[in-house]
Amino acid sequence: MEGIVHKIVNLNGINMHVAEKGKGPVVLFLHGFPELWYTWRHQILAFAALGYRAVAPDLRGFGDTDAPSSITSYTCLHVVGDIVALIGSLGVNQVFLVAHDWGAMVGWYLCLFRPDLIKAFVSLAVPFRPRHPTLKPTEGMLAFFGDEYYMCRFQPGKMESEIAEYGAASVIKKILTGRKPGPPILPKQNPFGNLRDIDNIKLPTWFSEEDLKYYASKYNHNGFGGGLNYYRALDLNWELTAAWTGVQIKIPVKLIVGDLDMVYTTPGMKEYVHGGGFKNDVPLLKECVVIQGAGHFINQERAEEVNDHIHDFIKEF
Repeated sequence: MEGIVHKIVNLNGINMHVAEKGKGPVVLFLHGFPELWYTWRHQILAFAALGYRAVAPDLRGFGDTDAPSSITSYTCLHVVGDIVALIGSLGVNQVFLVAHDWGAMVGWYLCLFRPDLIKAFVSLAVPFRPRHPTLKPTEGMLAFFGDEYYMCRFQPGKMESEIAEYGAASVIKKILTGRKPGPPILPKQNPFGNLRDIDNIKLPTWFSEEDLKYYASKYNHNGFGGGLNYYRALDLNWELTAAWTGVQIKIPVKLIVGDLDMVYTTPGMKEYVHGGGFKNDVPLLKECVVIQGAGHFINQERAEEVNDHIHDFIKEF
């Protein structure tokens, strides 16, 4: 982590923690759930060495960035507003965008609302999904996957208390080491499995005990509520974005996904990505890279390979 500079920036009504290193064109990295700026540690060092200014914030509600308590403070307009203000604070007109998981969902909204700010976008794990004109997200997920689907379980209820029974380290360990394809299910009883089984999980080579301790320290201090509020604002996002129904993403895009990824292996996703739907919605889509044997947290699991794919794409612009 040598040479990474940390700062707190006041923007859009919150204090945001930002990690950065390097000089040159800005590559902006947006993390997902349950993660932090730290998920990009390999990318920050690599792209700084390649002659870029690598910037990775803790998103609203995560890590050392402020976490408003209200669900309504986590809409796509709030979070994109944060990122627009962050880009402005960097003193640049455009950035290369690299994002994963919820960060990628924020990235798609950013490309939708402010394409003028983005030179090119590399999305990890999460393709664009167009707004359904009549079906709210939670209604659709409930109908297709049932009430134990993880996004349904993350709606207001008992999730915080259920997580507390396991502890932050165990939940993060379970999620980041998960390799089961298909839509994630969290049963109402023992949603993350048996605690003893989690204790016996051997951490992969790409995620050390030190990494887990860092994650857990931040989540033990701040809780999971901020991150969960992104899922709880899904229907509100749907209401707020009615005016963008049917709008295409007009940014050059590359998708990188693991073939074992829980999103990629969700029913209907491969057909959308490879069957023409994705290209129709994102006409400047350049490439979809599927990395064999890789799971969801691909930027950590296959860091060097992913870095090469990112660099090969953004160096064209």
